[in-house]
Amino acid sequence: MTETMTLDAYGALTDEPMTLRIQRSLPGPIDRVWAYLTENNLRRQWLASGEMELKAGAPFELVWRNDELTTPPGERPEGMPVENRMQTQITQIDPPRLLAFTWRGSSDVTFELEPRGDEVLLTVTHRRLPDRSTLLKVAAGWHTHLDILVARARGREPAPLWTTWSRLHAEYDARLPA
Repeated sequence: MTETMTLDAYGALTDEPMTLRIQRSLPGPIDRVWAYLTENNLRRQWLASGEMELKAGAPFELVWRNDELTTPPGERPEGMPVENRMQTQITQIDPPRLLAFTWRGSSDVTFELEPRGDEVLLTVTHRRLPDRSTLLKVAAGWHTHLDILVARARGREPAPLWTTWSRLHAEYDARLPA
């Protein structure tokens, strides 16, 4: 069994305060996975839409419509919006290996890609989360969205988003320290 086959599906806290790291193995090549991160028509299938200019300092807007990501979407938890928009700015870019951006200036997300044979290891690191409540939502969110990405990249139908997110939110609440 390879290292990428034995990855823990759950995100984990790093040594940095309020920082989550989560990994997935995706079918390559690396340029294909890069396209899922950077091309609007592919990213909107697993995360959020939004055209981005691929250069450091470039602003863009991400638009989440989670109910559209899976069929059926499952029951949306109370308080979760139908649509969420976030102003974002690219802080680092090194195609096709690194993409980093800041969300509303409040937290930072880094995507790192590493070829591993026919697979690509995707590492997502989300830094500067403001509190545990946000951490739990973000952990369940990344886990759910990355599972959708893996399903899409492998040509499979993903599980209902909200059903998965709700289950994972409870699991992360039990797994992550208070």
